[in-house]
Amino acid sequence: MKIAYFDCFSGASGDMILGALIDAGSSQKELIEELKKLNLGNYKCDTKKVIRSSITGTKFNVTIDEDAASDEHHGRRTLKNISGLINKSSLSESIKRDSIRIFENLADAEAKIHNTLPEEVHFHEVGAIDSIIDIVGAVIAFHDLKIEKIYFSPIRTGTGFVKCDHGQFPVPAPATIELLREHRVINTNIQRELTTPTGAAILTTLGTNVDMCPEITLLQTGYGAGSHEIPEIPNLLRVMVGETVAASGQDEVWMVETNIDDMPGEHFGYLLEKILDAGAFDGYITPVQMKKSRPGTLISITVDDEHLPKIERIIFDQSTTFGIRKYKVACKKLCRKFVDVQTEYGTIKVKIGMLNGYTKNITPEYEDCRKIANAKEIPLKRVYNAVINAIPSIKELS
Repeated sequence: MKIAYFDCFSGASGDMILGALIDAGSSQKELIEELKKLNLGNYKCDTKKVIRSSITGTKFNVTIDEDAASDEHHGRRTLKNISGLINKSSLSESIKRDSIRIFENLADAEAKIHNTLPEEVHFHEVGAIDSIIDIVGAVIAFHDLKIEKIYFSPIRTGTGFVKCDHGQFPVPAPATIELLREHRVINTNIQRELTTPTGAAILTTLGTNVDMCPEITLLQTGYGAGSHEIPEIPNLLRVMVGETVAASGQDEVWMVETNIDDMPGEHFGYLLEKILDAGAFDGYITPVQMKKSRPGTLISITVDDEHLPKIERIIFDQSTTFGIRKYKVACKKLCRKFVDVQTEYGTIKVKIGMLNGYTKNITPEYEDCRKIANAKEIPLKRVYNAVINAIPSIKELS
């Protein structure tokens, strides 16, 4: 799987995201041609190499023609206006879909701040031409690089005040804070708006917040430059593009554990169900003897980087624990695929586990078997036996 990981050591903005992707190899020519499909006009975009704290990055710029200032929608577009603009274009459906999702999340954030409905929000700065270019352009660049999954680090924010359409707003801007809710944020005392609403919207809509970059084979690196030099840190956004290495069968996962001795027994099943629904690989409960000779329960969860923050929140929300421990463990997985098997009771899905090209395990899917057993009012074991008898007919085993 090809991924992009954004290292947000100096925050993120729309133009920095686009600059980083272009610096990492996305075609500027292809970007400009695709953006023409929006039929916006009154602008031009370009890039240039700049130095930020002795590191070279790409600065993406959008220049608005003077005539654009008189556009009746400039500075006060609604979600309907922007969605209509995107939907009427000849961009691909996937680019349209992702671009509109970003604007919908922005509308939701602005609506909450201003106590109104998303469809009634006027985007002001975000609705301006340069921000539309930044958002749609970033989606185009992701597709050009064939990125399948996007990750981003904890995001740094600045402090102070920024001038907005409504007046002076504290940094981070209220829309930025709302978009970053439930994501890892690192505050700084830098008197700058390091993360903008546009940058936050792109990353939180399309990406997953993780503590560190997943294990990858690194293919490309790019730096997107901010508009100003910042004495304290390089004003750059770094993107790392690579291929995940999980296909080898060797992987690392998080083991998350906690001991509990003061929770009703019936709550454990509910907790485990919520954890597995949230994306954990596995979870199990073990009786243990705790301090002061109290009987307790050990909850053990295996989960990947992507779902770890959500699993942690669920444990703290749904259990009585005061803390968890977590550590990385190596795991070896069989390559797996699913095939449909024809049996005397109908089609049943089967999971096949393979190692070095050889079949090691074959398991009927429980849910398929259970549904058939209930529908036909026959024992579950009879359905399982029917699948086992049909295994020699599975062509994928040869």
